[in-house]
Amino acid sequence: MKYTPASTVEMLSDAHVAVVGLGLMGGSLAGALRGHCRAVTGIDHRPETIETAQQMGLVDYGTTNLADGVAEADIVVLATPVRVILQQLTMIGPLVPPGCLVMDLGSTKAEVTAAMGRLPAHVQPLGGHPMCGKEISGIETADPALYQGCTFILSPLRHTSEEALALGKALVMTVGASPLVLQPARQDFLAATLSHLPYLLACALVATADTLTSPDPAAWKIVAGGFRDTSRVAGSDVTMMMDILLTNRKAVLKALSVYQGHLQELFHLVESGDEEKMQAALRRIRCIRREMFP
Repeated sequence: MKYTPASTVEMLSDAHVAVVGLGLMGGSLAGALRGHCRAVTGIDHRPETIETAQQMGLVDYGTTNLADGVAEADIVVLATPVRVILQQLTMIGPLVPPGCLVMDLGSTKAEVTAAMGRLPAHVQPLGGHPMCGKEISGIETADPALYQGCTFILSPLRHTSEEALALGKALVMTVGASPLVLQPARQDFLAATLSHLPYLLACALVATADTLTSPDPAAWKIVAGGFRDTSRVAGSDVTMMMDILLTNRKAVLKALSVYQGHLQELFHLVESGDEEKMQAALRRIRCIRREMFP
């Protein structure tokens, strides 16, 4: 199969970017790009979301019609939940012009890039995963500064051209992020432990606190910052997290299994009351944490 080169635009400033899905991530990206490219079109199935995005100054144009929104786009960014992205990839190929760069913001990459590999030859595919976000969602929470200082993973396919990758990197840097090129399987493996596992741990922490302390009316009067910070991501959008967990099950299960082993080890140390061994284990972990975040 002969693939079409990247879009004829070489500079992001000349590109018309269409962002599909105007929640926290898509709305923030659109707002960060507006003024740095030829035009930004926002696409969402809710008319009220389009209206809010325009009122907030996040997009130049808005539509609820996918075909109309991407018809003249040089870059299309799919900013919807992962399983919605998979559906959109089955229909978007014939809708975009030759050489169009199609990216996504999904938190898992193996299934997404596999679906991108089935796009028509005139499309330039590029997987993307920005390592940022909030536990809140919706267009009202959009913040053009959201991507500032974050790592933005890019997963090119075998036939993604150098020009298309360069355009994707330019988009990433324009919104204030740092591009990091990783293969899909590697990114899913790393994200399972560093991003997806913490969500499940936070959920388990909240459930435990609810079971053990909620009957006591004093519980939420003494809750400290440690619990609040550790449990924060349990407030994340459930639809988004379901898609992430179900499209990265193998890697997430492996991370959970290893975590269970470490938790069981700590359980036995506390159970035994062996102060020397407990202190040694905790000091070792403390040193590792300090190396991670000096």
